[in-house]
Amino acid sequence: MKRKRVTQLFPFLLPVRKVQRKVFFYTRMYFDRNHYAKAKAPELLPFCVYETKSKLLNENTGFDMKYQENKVFNLRLAAEPVNGLLIRPGETFSFWQRVRYAEKKERYKDGLCVVNDQLVTVPGGGLCHLSNLLFWLFLHTPLTIEERHPHQIKDFPSPDEDEPDGVDATIHEGWMDLKVKNNTNLTFQIEIAIAEPYIYGRIFMDQAQRYRYEVTNRDKRFFQKDGKIFERVSVGRQVIHSESQQVVSENILYTDVFEIGYPLPEGTAVAE
Repeated sequence: MKRKRVTQLFPFLLPVRKVQRKVFFYTRMYFDRNHYAKAKAPELLPFCVYETKSKLLNENTGFDMKYQENKVFNLRLAAEPVNGLLIRPGETFSFWQRVRYAEKKERYKDGLCVVNDQLVTVPGGGLCHLSNLLFWLFLHTPLTIEERHPHQIKDFPSPDEDEPDGVDATIHEGWMDLKVKNNTNLTFQIEIAIAEPYIYGRIFMDQAQRYRYEVTNRDKRFFQKDGKIFERVSVGRQVIHSESQQVVSENILYTDVFEIGYPLPEGTAVAE
């Protein structure tokens, strides 16, 4: 049996624990010798590397749609400190280093979030939608992923049917961050825009890119264990020369295993 945390046994300690974790979290970041990206530019860099979009509202959650609307509100707040951000050579992007003060003018609304393996509503719920989008953008660049955490459970199907599996990046202030480092001699810039029904993301560079990246699923399968359904999927990436279209390299970036928290379509193959 999975051992319960102290805050699960004594819930009244959770606010104290959150404050403690955040203090340690940002203190460690202050002394870790990374140079974190903070500067914005009034104009976008000249070369667009990659662009994507994602549906904002998901009608498959089983919760009142007001929490999806609240998520959109939260995303607007969180996107503001990220939009236009430059990631210069040697700099590190941290989701929380940028988003920690997003509430300085308005407070987050209640949105959906997984807490103690349960889908609940909390202030600021839904920010993973932004971290997921950013991670997907970063996978299409030569930026180095320094920290990324997968979701342990997928509670409901994605509204984007063509969206690859296993390309998420969950975040939890004080516990889990999304970080990438620019180990190149290039400068990158993030653009985030929200125009319902989509959130849009683009990433730019100060020079024309010599390579493009294609990210796909590999070896996707479902299996059953202890009465639960899990998905195992690998994420692979090809690096392709922009002019010759020749594949320069191809490799598996990582493999995720996560629980499926909703009924799979009829006929889906599930291994025992």
